Amino acid sequence: MRRGIQIALIAAILIAFYLFGFNIFGKFGGTLVSIFQTLTVLTIGLAIFMENRNPSSTLAWILVLALLPIVGLVFYFLFGQNYFKRRKYDKKLQEDLQAYERIDHNGLVLPGDMSQFTEDQQQLLRLSQRIARTPFSLATRTRVLTNGQETFGSLLNELKKAKHHIHMQYYIYRSDEIGREIQQTLIEKAKAGVEVRFMYDAVGSLGLSPVFLNEMRAAGVEIGVFGAVRFLSLSSRVNYRNHRKIVVIDGNTGFIGGLNVGDEYLSRSKTYGFWRDTHMLFKGEAVRSLQIIFLQDWKYVTGKTIMGQEYLSPELERGCSGAVQILPSGPDNETRSLKNVIFAMITSAKKSVWLATPYFIPDDDILTALKVAALSGLDVRVLFPAKPDKWLPFLASHSYFPSLLDAGVKIYEYEKGFLHSKLLIADGEVATVGTANMDMRSFHLNFEVNALLVQTDSIRKIVQDFERDLLSTKLIERKAFMKKKIFVRIMESAARLMSPLL
Repeated sequence: MRRGIQIALIAAILIAFYLFGFNIFGKFGGTLVSIFQTLTVLTIGLAIFMENRNPSSTLAWILVLALLPIVGLVFYFLFGQNYFKRRKYDKKLQEDLQAYERIDHNGLVLPGDMSQFTEDQQQLLRLSQRIARTPFSLATRTRVLTNGQETFGSLLNELKKAKHHIHMQYYIYRSDEIGREIQQTLIEKAKAGVEVRFMYDAVGSLGLSPVFLNEMRAAGVEIGVFGAVRFLSLSSRVNYRNHRKIVVIDGNTGFIGGLNVGDEYLSRSKTYGFWRDTHMLFKGEAVRSLQIIFLQDWKYVTGKTIMGQEYLSPELERGCSGAVQILPSGPDNETRSLKNVIFAMITSAKKSVWLATPYFIPDDDILTALKVAALSGLDVRVLFPAKPDKWLPFLASHSYFPSLLDAGVKIYEYEKGFLHSKLLIADGEVATVGTANMDMRSFHLNFEVNALLVQTDSIRKIVQDFERDLLSTKLIERKAFMKKKIFVRIMESAARLMSPLL
């Protein structure tokens, strides 16, 4: 019997006994059910405890199981187990590392001279290389793409230039106007003989229709699906999602950032209105790292190995400023590369730490680092949306604000529309931009990819955009913030208890 059906049956039996046990089987039968239920919850609680998870996550799960045993039990089976991750992703991790080592050992990565950077920046680059296993590049040109109009305009322009291959990967891809426009471009290129590989996340792109995908297959586009989910066998497949947005064209041009594919990202949604986001265009050596990340994800979902020189030989850009490193992160990486690089950026900053994120649910390390930076006299600013797209994370995020405000962190609510940019700037010289939110899901559960930028010309544009965004914000005052209704504060505190699970 399939494991998913077993879980569903166990849950149904427990719920039935809980609701009707005493009436059907009498007091003695109902007592047995209660004992069985208690032992089950205790056993699972012990299993969670022995997994040595993050303490806040452990306590959150045990609290849910204790207060809502039936609901907690079902949620644990669906979302909480780590065995799927260990079984599936340990192998992926080893294969990814072998791919990076093979590329490095074949001499395809140019050695980088770090003498142009400060000692703190050199230390950050050494750390990021060690834990992310990707090299930094001094031969990559970067360009900041502000909002959907510029991003999709640049993307379509580069797609039309493709001569050999197009590799595309998105968490959310919709078959609306912009989705159709990109689809038709992919179909045209495939019919012209260009290799086109398209990968999407099964949960994020749940609404993508078979007709839409079959049109692409008929034209010769190869399709890959990450984490296919079937009802009654959801398990922790729902938890570990591929949140990456990657496009690689001819091995020399790459895109990553916060924008998925959908009309709302072009500010066409009446619900969200203006959509503020940040994406990036890369040309040159660092695109090789993006390519490897895509190809290893492709191998994971399709079983096909594609690692020829025609995919891994980008043209080196000359006369570039600064260093660029692509940082992959995910549940297959126990070093938590992205979180630790962000932590190092905050703790090594000397003047300022500026952060923009649509979801702010940090773990204790990041929260403490931000507060210590502010208490040390640094200019620490957090840019956050004034209105939510998801209420539970929005409420949980607000529960972290009082302690930050007490430490001297300035928190700004973006009022022009919905803020979806995901970036961190340290001292105006180091930045990271990509797919990761400042939350536990991005740090511990999702597959993400960011770019680390050190003294690149593009950082000036990121800083300028951040300063312009501040003109459309309202600074949160602690006294006014704490005057909210008691019911709202209770909801925020309750959401925070669930934050390790969000």
